[in-house]
Parts: sequence; C-alpha cells; structure tokens
Amino acid sequence: MAVERQRDDLAGLLSELKQRSGLSYAELARRTYTSSSALHRYCTGRGNPPDYQLVAKIGQACGASGEELNDLLRRWRCSTGKSPQPSRPTKDPPAVRASRPQAGRRHRRLTVGALAALVVLTFLLVHSSAPDTTGVASTEPIAALSWVTDPDPVPSALFGVTMNSTTGAMPSFRVGSVRLWDSHTRWANLQPQRDRFDWATLDRLVDGARHAGLPALFVLGGTPQWAAPNSPKGAYPDGSRTAPPDDLADWDRFVRALVERYRGRLDAYELWAYATDPRFYSGSVDTLAEMTRRAATIVRSADPDAVIVCPSMGHLWQAKGRDILRRFAELGGYEHCDAAGVKLHQRHAADPPETLVRLLTEIDSTMHAAGVHPALWNTGTTYDIPLQGSLDRRRSVDYAMRFYLAGLYGREFGLARMYFYNWGSGRLPLVLQAEGTPPTGAGLAVETLQRWLVGTRLQSCGQGLPAGLPGNAWQCEFIDEADRRLIVRWTHTGTADTAAGPGVESLTGIDGTTTALRPGDSIRVTETPLLITHRADDAVPRSGRNGW
Repeated sequence: MAVERQRDDLAGLLSELKQRSGLSYAELARRTYTSSSALHRYCTGRGNPPDYQLVAKIGQACGASGEELNDLLRRWRCSTGKSPQPSRPTKDPPAVRASRPQAGRRHRRLTVGALAALVVLTFLLVHSSAPDTTGVASTEPIAALSWVTDPDPVPSALFGVTMNSTTGAMPSFRVGSVRLWDSHTRWANLQPQRDRFDWATLDRLVDGARHAGLPALFVLGGTPQWAAPNSPKGAYPDGSRTAPPDDLADWDRFVRALVERYRGRLDAYELWAYATDPRFYSGSVDTLAEMTRRAATIVRSADPDAVIVCPSMGHLWQAKGRDILRRFAELGGYEHCDAAGVKLHQRHAADPPETLVRLLTEIDSTMHAAGVHPALWNTGTTYDIPLQGSLDRRRSVDYAMRFYLAGLYGREFGLARMYFYNWGSGRLPLVLQAEGTPPTGAGLAVETLQRWLVGTRLQSCGQGLPAGLPGNAWQCEFIDEADRRLIVRWTHTGTADTAAGPGVESLTGIDGTTTALRPGDSIRVTETPLLITHRADDAVPRSGRNGW
C-alpha cells in the first residue's frame, strides 16, 4: 500500500506538470521519445517510469523547475525503491545507452541532490581555450541543451553555400544548395533602368545550379538608384541604395518579373538581405513588413511551389538586432513566409562554431517572446568577416565541418538550412574553394561530412555531462538507411577520452581510415569530428518527419 501511495504521489506531480504545460500526450511523447500510452500510465499511477532519466525528461519537457525535478526524483525513488542510477530498459534512447560507459561507479556514489542537479543541468558553460588566430577571438561561453527526438531526415539541401561568382560555375566538391547574393544579382544589377532588365548573369547562375542539381535561393536587395534617388548608397560599388523604393509599385513590378521569368527554376526567395544593417536596409520595419507581404503574395501567385524566406536579420548578438526581429514579428511579417532568414554565426572567426548555439538560443527566446516559431534558415555571417584573420589549415577543416554540425544541433530549435559564407572567394578567414582553384581541405571535409550524413535521420544531439560525455565533448546521433546507429563525436577544444557503447562496430576518421571497435573500447575524441558506427539491431525503429 505504501508503494502504491508513493506511485500516486509521483503520478500526481507528473499529471500536474503535464496539465500546466498544456502539452497533449502525443506531443509530450514526441518530445520525450516514449509512447502516449506509457505516459498516460505514468500520469495516472498505473505504471512507473523505468528510470529517472525518463522522469527528468518528462519534467523538463513540461517546464519543471529545478526544485520540482528534485521532488520528482525523490518521489520516483520512493515509488520504486531503486537507486537513481539508470537501468537498462530496451526502449532507452540511444543517447542514454551511449552515456553508460562514462557513468560508471562515480555516478553511483552521487547523493540524490547531486544526481538531480546533474540530470537537470540544462546549460553547461565551458570557456573555450582555442588559440587566438585572428587577434580578436572571444571567450564566449559554450552552452548546449541535450535533446532527443523522433528520427528526422537529414536533407542534402541543409549543406548550403552563398555564391561569390558571376560565371555560373558551381563548387567542384559536394554541396547541397546555393544562395545567390555576392553574385552581381542585386535588384540594381538586374533592373538598371525602370524600363530595362538585364538577366544575363542570373541566367548563368540559375542554369549552373540546375545543371548541378542544386536548389537555388535568390536574395532580393539593393534598390536601384532610379527607384530611390535620394536614398543612401549601399555597401556595394554598383550604386545600389539602401532604402525601399519611393513607390512600392516598382517593387511589385520587379518581383513579378523575376518570379515569372524563373518560375520552377528558382527554389526559394529571401525577401531582403541583412535587414537589420543600415548598410543594406535603411527603411522602417513597418515598410519592410509591407514589402514582405506584397512580395510573398506575388511569389505565391506566380510560383506556389517556391519557398519564401523572410528578410534575413543580423546583428543578433546585440539587443538592437533582436529588437528589429521582434518588431517585424509583431507586425505580422513572419505570417507571410515559410522560414525566417537569420545571420547565425560566432562573434569572431576564431571562436569555435559551437558558440553560435548561444546565439541560437537568443533568437529562439526572441521569437518565443513575439509569439512566433518559424523555421530558421541561416543565410550568412557578420559584415566584417573579410577583415578577420585567416584560420590555419587544421582549424579550417575542423570549423568547416562543425559549422554544419552546429546547424544540425539547431534542428531542435527549427533550424532547417545552413549557408556557409561563402563559395568562390579566397579572401576570407575560412576558404572552402576559391573559384578556379581546387577545393581546400576544409571543402573536402564538408564533402566527407555529407557522405556520412545525407540520407540518414537525426535523432539526438548533446554536449557534456547531460549527454554522458566529458564537458568539452559533443555528439549527434543518426540512423542510416540500413538502420545502423551512427554517432558523430567531437570536442570544441582539446581532447576527451570516451568509451564505445553497446553494439559498436567501427570508428571512421575524415581521412577514410576505419578501425574496428568493441563495446567499452576507449575512444580519444579531438576537435576533428569522427564517425562511430553501431550495428543495425542497436538502432531505433524507422520514423520521422519531412524537412526542406
């Protein structure tokens, strides 16, 4: 009877948290990687969660405080009589299974309060010790929330690049999509006079992308001088202006001519570039929202299959940039788009790519405060990137791969596309390929990462102790087409010793070298990502949802 009372106590708190969160059983099941029926049993006292890891995930998904999570742990222990050390239920998420070799006896010695603090830890702050290769590297704290979801397809289009070329040539290493901006295709280039269009350069680029099988994102921006003669000049030598046209009917005519010409050939439209920077846009947010509404209406009418990306917002490390984003949302701007364009990047080129995760959480909080939750497309970096110092070859390789891995981590926040800035130029801190030259080691490393991951399904990402790893270590887990479990693991600085989990088969480096592994073998992890493969019977059932 005492055990039943304790079970009712646990169920009562779980039910209270669920009701307070407003989540349905189906949505809570999706977020905690369990079944709706099991959750119903736990919340009604007809069953007990098999381990505290699951109890904590339910609590976190429902927004439980640290004190409430401690209470959940106490009630779970009383209702089961078990130690808080996780057991080995067959339905554990792979992230839990992979963490066990690192848990060991040390965790069994933890007090109840210490274990609760460990399990409910949301953000682990670790200061980067990366060498200052640009002279301005920061010590941005690195934060990561571990998460698990239904396996979600990894599309090739996620691995995008912005083009810095007018020739129509495409990368000679593997990429998944291209963005047309530093390509002499601004509005001022395409419509040099009110009654004359010049499509030659854009034709070459669109034809090149289609020949390579790459979806192309066209970026609008750069008002012609004739459309805003009294506006400030922009950042480019083509005479383009930063303000909206004096007559928005000119905007409508340009958008209509563009979409009608490239219907079915351009896959997506970003409706302005860097709308938070006066060097690119000096109009009001109200006008920007109106231009977005008008352009989206035209695109949807002329090419309903095209994806509409709202004007990209930068300066998001600063409150002023986030204020513009929030104002645009409050004006209903995001109601007209399929995705929000954001400039998601580390503060400085020498900062580890993982620091952009903190910026992602700032963006997510700003969107949440505005009551909108659009998909995110990362369409660029900071304007001063060409002025920052170059990264050495090894760091370029590591950071190029981890830029996209940070993007995959961001899938939990709705991040659906990553465009590396850029392809074609050799004057940036990190170069994938300068046009007319072979790919760099960084470009080839990006190709390797795509070979590993395109066609798989992402199911979890995490960092440090919440993921069962050393504090500087990260990993994301995937299921491949053969239902094998794949883990990509790396550090944001230094090295880390980890252990191979159950069902492990092999370890593969970016040079293609593969080494056989057995459960419990030691794995030395470095800043260069590596691939750990597990046999198929250690994977989860096939499921997931579509992505762009």
